[in-house]
Amino acid sequence: MSVAVLFGIFFFLVVLGAPIAICLGAATFVTLILFTPISPIEISAMMFEKVEHYSLMAIPMFIFAGNLLSKGSAAQRIIEFAKSCVGHLPGGLPISAIFASIIFAAVSGSSPATVVAIGSIMFGAIMQAGYPKRYAVGTIATAGSLGILIPPSIVLIVYGVTAEVSIGKLFMAGVIPGLMLGIMMMVVTYIGARRLGFERTEPKPIKERLARMKDASWGLMTIVLVIGGIYGGIFTPTEAAAVACVWAFIVSVFIYKDIKLTEIWGTALESAKTTAMIMFIIANAMLFAHFLTIENIPQAITETLVEANVNKYMFLIAVNLLLILAGSFMEPSAIIMIMVPLLLPVAVALGIDPIHFGIIITVNMELGMVSPPVGLNLFVTSGLTGMSIKDVIVAAFPWTLTILAGLILVTYIPEITLFLPNLMYGG
Repeated sequence: MSVAVLFGIFFFLVVLGAPIAICLGAATFVTLILFTPISPIEISAMMFEKVEHYSLMAIPMFIFAGNLLSKGSAAQRIIEFAKSCVGHLPGGLPISAIFASIIFAAVSGSSPATVVAIGSIMFGAIMQAGYPKRYAVGTIATAGSLGILIPPSIVLIVYGVTAEVSIGKLFMAGVIPGLMLGIMMMVVTYIGARRLGFERTEPKPIKERLARMKDASWGLMTIVLVIGGIYGGIFTPTEAAAVACVWAFIVSVFIYKDIKLTEIWGTALESAKTTAMIMFIIANAMLFAHFLTIENIPQAITETLVEANVNKYMFLIAVNLLLILAGSFMEPSAIIMIMVPLLLPVAVALGIDPIHFGIIITVNMELGMVSPPVGLNLFVTSGLTGMSIKDVIVAAFPWTLTILAGLILVTYIPEITLFLPNLMYGG
């Protein structure tokens, strides 16, 4: 009865269009009051306890670092470097947007931030080069989704905290799938440009490429500091986030000099608002997951599926379908907080590595970012380009199918995910 009430209230509020954090929090609060002796004061205390996790401190710092670099000229310099490398290919400018998104994803850790930083600069340039508007929009909307897979990723941090697995291993596991998806998108873009009649042009001289790389090097150094520091064992992901903040501040204010000290407060306030939204979702979702745990729902599901002789391949098909559907309606952090406590025990019982399972979930979240009706990247791209949501969905479709193909590969070839973590940490 308690579980029926919990999910009944949750889905009723979802249908009414309430924010997902409110749906989670209200459903759990009412259920706890009705079916447990826990008082309202204890519930509020539990919410704060759930977010008092050391690794979650990385989220506001990565958001702040990404905002500092995206508001300055770092994104523009990264784009110019990308254009010098691949701009001569058929589809060179859209491919450059994807390449720049891969790089910027390793700086920001956020999908919408990557769309805004790269799309606001590249959309007009791609259009001016003669590409159809839909072509420009499709590449920008989908390439930005790489921001939640390529480390450092806020979504991977949330999964690591929820699943209680190493965030360093998760970051390592996201590298090859992220690069693979980026390359697959580039190939689709290249083939499309050839069909549209775009020809290869003269590549930029090595000297110019080196000059562009030098120009972007201070921004690119953020990647080296964060990823190199974590994998080199110099600091934890949370400490890496702090280093990224300090470095982004130095680069934006004192080296590139494109952000004034008086503008830092506004950037910090914007980052705080984004952090508050994410943390409020996490707090309510963790409370929701806590109730499921005390009611032994995950264990019951695991026992039922194991007794039914469900194999891991059938389970993964069901998980992907469920997550693609959920990703079309909900924010990634909320999905992870709700689904992981339910699904991970089953996955482990079926012999699926928790690190591999985390990357499967994250790629599903990528797909959700560009899936109707409420894929966040669709709305961000629509706001940037002035196109309707319907037109953005149609424009992104070829690249959305590319992400789906990548999801199938990542799901059923675990070596793609686990090769680097096993190499670095042993496995």
